[in-house]
Amino acid sequence: MNLFRRRPHRHDVIIAVVGLLTGVAGWALGLHTQGGHPFGGAWVLLPLAVTAALELVRRTAPRFALVTGTFAIVADQFTLGNVVTVLMFTDLVYAAVLYGTPAAARRIPVTTGLFSVGVAIGFVAWLHKPEALLIGLITGLVSFAPATTGALVRNHRDAADAATLRAEQTALLAEVDRTQAVVAERARMARELHDMVANHLSAIAIHSTAALSLDDPATTRQALTVIRANSVDGLAEMRRLIGLLRDSGAGRAPAAAPTLAGLDALIAQARTNGASSGLDFALDDTRPEGAALPAPVELAAYRIVQESLTNALKHASPGTVTAALAHTGRALTVRVTSPYGERPGPRAPGSGAGLVGMRERAALLGGTFESGPEPDEDGAKIWRVRAELPIKESESTT
Repeated sequence: MNLFRRRPHRHDVIIAVVGLLTGVAGWALGLHTQGGHPFGGAWVLLPLAVTAALELVRRTAPRFALVTGTFAIVADQFTLGNVVTVLMFTDLVYAAVLYGTPAAARRIPVTTGLFSVGVAIGFVAWLHKPEALLIGLITGLVSFAPATTGALVRNHRDAADAATLRAEQTALLAEVDRTQAVVAERARMARELHDMVANHLSAIAIHSTAALSLDDPATTRQALTVIRANSVDGLAEMRRLIGLLRDSGAGRAPAAAPTLAGLDALIAQARTNGASSGLDFALDDTRPEGAALPAPVELAAYRIVQESLTNALKHASPGTVTAALAHTGRALTVRVTSPYGERPGPRAPGSGAGLVGMRERAALLGGTFESGPEPDEDGAKIWRVRAELPIKESESTT
């Protein structure tokens, strides 16, 4: 059997050696538990040796140790008897419950309890003496008591293991939540950084390229003016964002998030930045007057319009870029259209992060986002960005 190839636990070895030596010493001193049995003399050492050997496999083969130990304790009753053999048998019963299968741990206490009661009743019926109950009591002490003790210890051990497992799972879930929170916060800050700075940097890139490519002092001066304005604004936005990242939040008022009330200024700034590229910008706001929106919806709509205008500055053909807002009561619709086609003059490079950020903003609110080229009413191609941001009735006030 593979179970016997495993090395015995050192505690089991100590129990077996100490038990065997103690039993032999008791036999040598003439200490016996009974007398007048057919096998006297050194025969008492045989059950002792078998029980001591079984102690070596009490963990690795608890069922085999219990069954074989039962035969050994029965054989001990036909000799002069050794108390150490009885004690080691009780340990085998205890180990069978503690280290055995869950089914054995449930079955052994019940079996030993019924056996103890049966022995008591049988000897009372046979001997017709009340003292026969002591035989059932001793049987219970030898079998039922260690089995019950093993069951209690096993239950406590299983409860402790379950508590440890729950603690480990809780710690693992906490670590997963922390990691997800960090990833979400990094993504949010990346969107904010891109939306706040990309517009200014795009204007700087376009006008600096124009200033370098055109040998016109007036154009160069105008480009440098726009570059300086966007540099100052971009640095201010960067300082604000860095301040938010460094600040722990204590003793500082929260920074005001941009709202749709600032779209006029955003359109005016885009109109200034796009003048050299032949772009004009218009705002078509059909929302009911006095309608209020939840702060997350306003912020997402503002950033989507801002990023759409930035993309138009980078890639749109000469023409009019229109940002339209519509409030249906259940959703805010944001629609930005720009001329699509070949563009003369300088272009600012793009990485596509802006479209990803807009799609993420809409998805976080449970909305939808679409972008791509399509024909307009006149048959010319336009680039359309459309986002629908749902508004809960409890959050919308008029």
